[in-house]
Order: sequence, then C-alpha cells, then structure tokens
Amino acid sequence: MSFLSRIMVLKSKAHFSAGGNNRPAEAGANVTFQGTRKKSASQAKSRVAIVIASFGIAYAVIGGRLVQYGVAQPETVSSIGRADNLMASRPDILDRNGEILATDIRTVSLYAEPHKIVDADEAVERLATVLPDLNAREIYNKLKSNSRFQWLRRQLTPKQQSEILALGIPGIGFRPEKRRFYPGGPTAAHILGHVNIDNRGVAGMERYIDSQGLADLAAIGMTSDAKLEPVKLSIDVRVQNIVRDVIDSGMKNFQAIAAGAVVMDVHTGEVLAMASVPDYDPNKPAEGAEEGWMNRMSNGTFEMGSTFKTFTIAMGLDSGKVTLNDSFDATAPIRIGGFTIKDFHGKRRVLTVPEIFQYSSNIGTAKIADLVGIPGHKEFLTRLGLLTKLPTELPEVKAPSQPREWKKISSITISFGHGVSTTPLQTAVAGAALVNGGKLIPPTFLPRTEEQASELATAVVKKSTSDDMRYLLRRNGIAGSGKRALVPGFNVGGKTGTADKVVNGRYANDLNFNAFLAAFPIDDPKYIVLTFIDAPKTGEGGGRTAGSNAAPMVRDIISRSAPLLGVEPKFGEDGSALLVSY
Repeated sequence: MSFLSRIMVLKSKAHFSAGGNNRPAEAGANVTFQGTRKKSASQAKSRVAIVIASFGIAYAVIGGRLVQYGVAQPETVSSIGRADNLMASRPDILDRNGEILATDIRTVSLYAEPHKIVDADEAVERLATVLPDLNAREIYNKLKSNSRFQWLRRQLTPKQQSEILALGIPGIGFRPEKRRFYPGGPTAAHILGHVNIDNRGVAGMERYIDSQGLADLAAIGMTSDAKLEPVKLSIDVRVQNIVRDVIDSGMKNFQAIAAGAVVMDVHTGEVLAMASVPDYDPNKPAEGAEEGWMNRMSNGTFEMGSTFKTFTIAMGLDSGKVTLNDSFDATAPIRIGGFTIKDFHGKRRVLTVPEIFQYSSNIGTAKIADLVGIPGHKEFLTRLGLLTKLPTELPEVKAPSQPREWKKISSITISFGHGVSTTPLQTAVAGAALVNGGKLIPPTFLPRTEEQASELATAVVKKSTSDDMRYLLRRNGIAGSGKRALVPGFNVGGKTGTADKVVNGRYANDLNFNAFLAAFPIDDPKYIVLTFIDAPKTGEGGGRTAGSNAAPMVRDIISRSAPLLGVEPKFGEDGSALLVSY
C-alpha cells in the first residue's frame, strides 16, 4: 500500500472514531474554542477604545490650544519678533503749549540675506551707486558671511529706497522702522536729549522717559506701533528759542568759549527755558561730538563768583546777626593764611550792608561770613541745596564740589564765590528761594502747579530775609553792577558774578567765568533768570566782566520773553503810568 493510501485509511478511521464514542469530547472542545474567540474579540474592542480615546484627547488638547492662540494677543503667541516691533512708538514730546518738540516718523532700513546673494562684488558695486559713502569692504564681508541676516544701512530716505529697489538685487530687502525727529533742531537739544539708532533714549528727557518704564517694556517686546500718550514738558518753546538765540549770539559777539542761560518760575520750580552752547542737533547727534553734548547748565560745575555774595548776605540777615543797617569796615585788605583778600574796586571805607552788595565788596562779605561762623556757613549753603546734587528729571546733573575740610580761609573765599563749584542751574534754584518768600522748590522740566510745588517746597529762609534780598537785588539793578540788565517797565533786579577761571590748578588773571543772577519783576518776582559766559574776551563797553556781557544777555532775554510770559510792564514811580505812542 502506498504512502498516500495509508494516510487516507488513517483519516477515515479517525473520522468514524470521532463520530461515535467521542461526541462529548467534541462538545467540550467547541466550548473552549468559543470562549477563546470571545476573549480575543473583547480585548480587541478594548484596544480600539483606548486608541480612539487617546486620539480624542490629543485632538481636544490641540483644539484647545488653537482656540487659546486665536483669542490671545499676537505678542504672547510668538517668540519671533513682528515687523511692527521694529516700529515701536515713542511718545511725542510737547512744550507747555502743545507744540511738538519730538516725534516719530516712519522710515525703512536696508538689510541683506547673505545666503541669497548671487554675486557679492556686483551687489556692492550697485549699492555704491545709490549710497556713495558706503564702506565697500565692510558690506562685502557682510554679504559673504554665513549669517542669514545682516543690516546694511539703517534709516534710508524714500528716494534711496526707491533707487535701491530699481537695482533689483536679489537677497536685499527693507524693514520698516521709526526715526525720532526734532522739528526745532538744536533749539532744546540739552533738554530733550536724543535717541540711538534703535530709537532708545540715551540723553536728556528722552532718557528720562525710558527710565520711567518705556525701556523695560521695549526689552521684553511689549511695545508696539500704537500711538502713545504724549509727554508734555514745562518748556515754552518760544522762550526756549529766545534763550538759545541770545546765548549763541553772546558767545560769538563776546568771543567766549561757552555760554548758557535758564528761565525758571520761582513759585513752581518749572524750567521754562534752558540752553547751553556749544550744542548739537539731536537729529544728527554724532556731529555734535563731546563738546556739543556737554550740558553746562546742569552737568558742569563752576565757581560762580560774586553771585554767591547774594547767599552770604542772605545768610547773615537770616541768622539775625546782621541787619541792613549794619556796617563793616572795608578799609584794608584781609590777610589770612598767606592770602590777601581785597576788593576789585575798593571804596577803602566803612560800608553798609546794602553798599557791600552794591559795590560787591569781598572784604565786607568775608566779614559777614566770619561773623556767622564756619558751621553756620556750611549749614546755610547745604540748606539752599548748593552743596548737594540737584534733584530733577534731567539725567545729566553733576554734583557740586566743596573743600574736604572747611577752614576759616575756606569760609572766607566761599563767601564771595571761590572754593565751591556748583552748577548754574542749582545756583538759579537757590536764587529763586531768596526772592519767592523763602521756599526752596526742586526744579522740574514737567508741568507743575503752585499747589503741587507747595507740597515739595522747604522753607529755607525767613520771609523778612526774602524781602530784604529783593530790595538789595533791585538796588543793585538800578545803581550797581546790574544796570546793563535793566529793561524799561519790567523792574529787573540782580547780581553779577565775575570769577577768575582755574587753569592747571591756578587762578588765571586773564580768564573769567561770568554770571548774572536776576529776578523780575523784582517787586513781585515771577521768574528767575541766570546767564553765564565762559572766558569772554570782550563785552559791551569793551570790558570783560559780568556787568558788560552776562548782564546784557539777561536784558535781551527778558525784553524779548517777558511779554510772551504774560508779564505786564509798569511805568512811573507807582507803576500806574501809561506808555503812550503817537
């Protein structure tokens, strides 16, 4: 029997055997098979359910995030800076009357994507036809670099953009930006300051605005193209223009190396105008160099000369040790510590306190300081804020200097303005306290009401002292060294200061730092005006003292600005006379 036949026989036997005696076993096997199949089906269903649930949860999360991103602000959903961020706005800066001092204008900047540049040499040659001052080597190196982005030129003009577009250079593009624009140019340069290429404030009130939170917002990308609330200053641009014009002319006409002036409200501390020359155009700050950037009004310290006699005599009067009726012997010079203190135009006689002020007697002033004493002298100048750094918004403020140890010779020389260096601005602030009733008010470049000022004010001298000082300033304005500062109808009172400049540690007899401290109208002062001129070679009448150059500058400022400030002129003895023109 063949092998295949045997297999068939065995299968046949098995079939009959299963069909007969083994039926119960067949039923059991079938039950087992059915249970296994049901179990496998159940497991499969569970696995499918798990998979469906997982996909459902994943899609729910994705959908939720998409909804979240859809309703969120754009800045919160992307780590890539938007083009608008390059156009982040700075607030406009306005003067007290709403005139624009600084604003943003739209511009574009040129960039390259080096990996898309086909021919760097050709690209540089083409760009040079539009931008002839381009640094060819620097641009070539940028175009050949491995980076994907390079700035080529910031803040182009519309004409330059149009001409570069016409060149059709692949890999070259433009990004929108904003540029700061100052309509007045250098008119208020040292007050406004300027910004850098990224439109961030680096000097003046621009820097102050950034310090109030704008810079922090920009750093975390929270600034945008939205227009911001403008910042209003206390400056009156009309008066500011006058002040800048007067000191610029004075520096040229009197052949000086620098000049400056400030006009300030004595009741609020508001600075209405302040300028220092040489200056610069904040639209092109790099051209100003360091000489033009220097704000000598607040960031330069100088020995203010005889203007300090105003404070010394006020100190004597306020101490109660001196009255206007007292006299001091100014017959002979004072010799102390190897130094000789003498008067410039000495009367060589006993002088009353008003005469000491009018004739600017060093000897008489020194004796008043000696009567008060060194501790009292130092305390009084500190009280007036002349020995500490001036608090104000402007970042460029320099601290004054004084002797490490006050000796008698120190007190004597400081009494007439030598030995202590202060800023012209803080000298004006101290002067305002002597004419406004005795209140020291911190200066501000922001609007401030008299009520707000009174909350910040500190009483530094008695009202009677302030009254006496107004009398002395008026007397000196009429009959003393301040005659060239007189403006008919406006009752100007003031004090000159002519100090020898320190050169290489020694006083130079042929170089002066001149100043004039004035208030008007002196019968009821509203404004303080201080001018200075550094190293003038001449003045009105040929002299080079403060009375011949610093005082005329005050006259020109007041005569041109007083009507704009709303100060009405008064004529006649009682001020009731009218000026009639036929």
